[in-house]
Amino acid sequence: MSKKIIPYQNSDLSKKSQVEKMFNNISKEYDILNRVISFGIDVSWRKKIVKILKSKKPSLILDVATGTGDLAIAMVQTNAKKIIGLDISKGMLDVGIDKIKDKNLDNTIDMVIGDSENLKYEDNFFDAVTVSFGVRNFESLNSGLREIFRVLKPNGSLVILETSNPTKFPFKQFYTVYSKFILPTIGKIFSKDKLAYNYLSESSAEFPFGEKFNNILKKIGFTNVVDFPQTFGVATIYVASKG
Repeated sequence: MSKKIIPYQNSDLSKKSQVEKMFNNISKEYDILNRVISFGIDVSWRKKIVKILKSKKPSLILDVATGTGDLAIAMVQTNAKKIIGLDISKGMLDVGIDKIKDKNLDNTIDMVIGDSENLKYEDNFFDAVTVSFGVRNFESLNSGLREIFRVLKPNGSLVILETSNPTKFPFKQFYTVYSKFILPTIGKIFSKDKLAYNYLSESSAEFPFGEKFNNILKKIGFTNVVDFPQTFGVATIYVASKG
């Protein structure tokens, strides 16, 4: 990102600690507000990730920044033997654990607390790693991506879903107004944490999407990097391999 975006400007905490605090604060309302803010389209984006991975037949998947586990739950359809959902926020994980129990998926999905930039797994461990709306929250984008690269098996797959910004008229203009004014207003009205959705909007606007992010992945060492803009460019799916 071109400048450091943090949730709480007047806090002395590190970005990582601030992000953890923020997601703990909004964990109970996150799923509902996420559906409202994305108009429910995020569900279809996750289905596309499942379709991409299903063809690769991964046995062991790590879902970094899993949040409340929506993507981890969806990826059960890949027929993976084990899916590990990792997140720094206990509040988000607790919500996800309840959802997984309700769906009787305890034997397939493990939810664990952990630091995405300091993964407690061996080198070349996972068949696939996914991140859904999480890489822009890394304290260090490069450190987080290097850790993902390390724990991926050779020829393993990385799939990232992240926000991006439309570049064509009139979607660019509409999205600018929506993200700068409407999204933060919804957050202030309905969220316990009045600053959280300002941060989510600002971090989205500053994220190096598209070809810029492709180049970052390539510098880390990923190969076969491709991106698939979604819904007029408001999000992008990135697919890469560990060469």
